[in-house]
Amino acid sequence: MTSTQLQSAPEHSPAPAASVPGAAANEAPAPVDPPDKSLLHYLGLAVSGAVLLLVVALALLLIVVPKVTGSTPLTVLTSSMEPTLPPGTLIIVRPVTPDEIRIGDVVTYQIRSGEPGVITHRVTAISSSSEGGRTFTFKGDNNSVADADQVLPVQIQGRLWYSVPWVGWVNNAVNGQSRSWIVPIVAGLLFAYMGYMFASGAVSALRKRRRAAAAVAAGAARIASTPEPAAPGSPLR
Repeated sequence: MTSTQLQSAPEHSPAPAASVPGAAANEAPAPVDPPDKSLLHYLGLAVSGAVLLLVVALALLLIVVPKVTGSTPLTVLTSSMEPTLPPGTLIIVRPVTPDEIRIGDVVTYQIRSGEPGVITHRVTAISSSSEGGRTFTFKGDNNSVADADQVLPVQIQGRLWYSVPWVGWVNNAVNGQSRSWIVPIVAGLLFAYMGYMFASGAVSALRKRRRAAAAVAAGAARIASTPEPAAPGSPLR
């Protein structure tokens, strides 16, 4: 009798997971960020913005507002009103009627009626005559005595509205004939600078969008060029 030996079939261990070449390429690549700009660049932008705001504010205070309100910009030349208004201070004098003036107001008056010379001092006394007329006594804050002459209402030019320190010298430099060409040039340069800032910002934003679009397109091209891995158990050709 022939005995038949049965051989147990070998146990099959699970096949190791096959690594698929190029699997990492299926993941969308992260957008390429533009290189970080230096601290000096951002500091320059901050300084430029601050200078721009300062110039715009000064233009409004010294040119636009006086023009619209009929006020007069004047420069303090002496120390008679220190420390309130030291030399070099630009003052804006707004028109006022004599009846509105009160003791303590800082007022600009003509030295002689009808002549261009003016003084800006503080009113220390107001006198009324029996005929109803008024005269004003002025004194500089830094002076020990009052102004010698009484001031008539016809001499009053205006009351101090606001002041800007140190800018008076600039106002003197651009007075007269020089103002006709300096102001337009400064305004043109200011608007040109503003245009440059806006244009550079727009160009920078456009470059960032183009870099991001190029990164996405490159990732899509890599995915399209990667061959599909063969399914497990499929016949090889």
